[in-house]
Amino acid sequence: MLWKLLVEYVRPHRKLLAAAVVFQLAQSIASLYLPTLNADIIDEGVAKGNVGYILSLGGVMLGITLLQIVCAVIAVYFAAKAAMGVGRDLRVAIFTRVGDFSEQEVTKFGAPSLITRSTNDVQQVQQLVLMSATMLVTAPMLSIGGVIMAVRQDAQLSWLIAVAVPVLLIGVGLITVRMVPLFRKMQKRIDTVNRVLREQLTGIRVVRAFVREDIETERFARANEDVTDTALRAGRLMALAFPVVMLVLNVSSVAVIWFGSFRIQDGSMQVGTLIAFLSYLLQILMSVMMATFMAVMIPRAAVSGDRIGEVLRTESSVRPPLHPVSTTAGQDGRPGELEMRDVGFAYPGADQPVLTGISFTAKAGQTTAIIGSTGAGKTTLVNLMPRLFDATEGSVRMNGVDVRELHPDLLWGHIGLVPQRPYLFSGTVRSNLLYGKPDATEDELWTALEIAQARDFVERMEEGLDAPISQGGTNVSGGQRQRLAIARALVKRPELYIFDDSFSSLDTGTDARLRQALKRSTAGATLVIIAQRVSSIVDADQILVLDDGRIVGRGTHRELLETSETYREIVSSQLAAEETV
Repeated sequence: MLWKLLVEYVRPHRKLLAAAVVFQLAQSIASLYLPTLNADIIDEGVAKGNVGYILSLGGVMLGITLLQIVCAVIAVYFAAKAAMGVGRDLRVAIFTRVGDFSEQEVTKFGAPSLITRSTNDVQQVQQLVLMSATMLVTAPMLSIGGVIMAVRQDAQLSWLIAVAVPVLLIGVGLITVRMVPLFRKMQKRIDTVNRVLREQLTGIRVVRAFVREDIETERFARANEDVTDTALRAGRLMALAFPVVMLVLNVSSVAVIWFGSFRIQDGSMQVGTLIAFLSYLLQILMSVMMATFMAVMIPRAAVSGDRIGEVLRTESSVRPPLHPVSTTAGQDGRPGELEMRDVGFAYPGADQPVLTGISFTAKAGQTTAIIGSTGAGKTTLVNLMPRLFDATEGSVRMNGVDVRELHPDLLWGHIGLVPQRPYLFSGTVRSNLLYGKPDATEDELWTALEIAQARDFVERMEEGLDAPISQGGTNVSGGQRQRLAIARALVKRPELYIFDDSFSSLDTGTDARLRQALKRSTAGATLVIIAQRVSSIVDADQILVLDDGRIVGRGTHRELLETSETYREIVSSQLAAEETV
């Protein structure tokens, strides 16, 4: 998968990489000529006392060295620019793909793993691209060119190269093979550290409330220790690779000097030639060491490439239709009608469906409420309405059109969803309210806040609409967060409002005022309210009682008190006896 990624995402940056390779090749070629020139200086200049020859050839060597420096700097610049571009494109691709995921795919991977894949894993691939355009070009050039130049200097000592290089390759290969599974394990354990840390930061209040600091510290320490142990094992193997290279390099150098000294003694080799041969041998072995470094990087980058590819290959279970319907306008001219026909839903791998045989119509201008005990399937039902999941049976229809025939963006544009756990983005009150309608006026924002019973506390904030909001809205209370989320949906003015237990953090008085204001301001729109409190839905035009994934009661509040035992049990558990009539 790594190579497919590289082919696809390197292609837009091929000109930069080609420039880097050209300059790196120039630097490598220059390196191959320096030992030969050095040998000539020793044999022709120093041995014969020819100072002019030494100065002229030394000037050439100095010029070649400067050329090497310039070429190396330019090559690294272009390679770094290309690598950063590849990393940027990969992060964009992952972000775009994850943005298309349904709840099912996000749950499958998990937020911590997706974060690791878009940061650490991308960084590994990015680093490989950088090193490939520099070291991976230099290594074969120096090794192959070094062998040719060494043989030209003295063919009889070349058997030392034939022995040293295979020994080095075998030693490095054995180490590399053992590193691959460690790198795979390390990336998974980094996921675990991210998950534990994310849980602890998000749930810090719960941790403190239950005095679990020591236990959570121990849990993080275990996850951190797992990463550390794996990294140390990989590090020890990596550290072992370089001593092996140096051992072979030094033994080979001693062997060259040893056998070369005999050839110098009998007059078949000059001192300069011996030094040049030794330099070429060192270049060859150093290039093998560069290849070793790449061999260490490639397995880890391959693991990261597989993890990135897994995300990019995963198709969302909620896909846009091939030929989407271009409008949601209702046939009767009253947009916003929501209908479910024999809807059933089962999570992948589940033994039993969560929802079975759900059929109802939420009409425009009316309020449809859904109530039921915990685990009855209310939130799952809500997720089917905006097509966060696709129903496994039956159909969900918006104005008579199956939502699977609509493009998701078109569908979502007509829906205002206030989730069970309202989430605010870091920024300001204004930036959060403009999320659904970027061109909303200030009057529209204040009107939405007033309807949501949030105007009073926003006005008390020192900066009003420009008051800062931290990530997740953690700098406001739960009730304020809910009211701001409701105001955000109201600013959008959609055809269909879905409130998933969105009044649970409000006191009874605020709840009542909010419902009255909603009734006046959303006239003509369809309201679907999921609630735990009966007081939040007593005025609904239609109440559906959900139990164990089935509708067991349907009607108004008074009708259900007479016909539904389940509803009466819910009411009696919440309201005083005089409120039940």
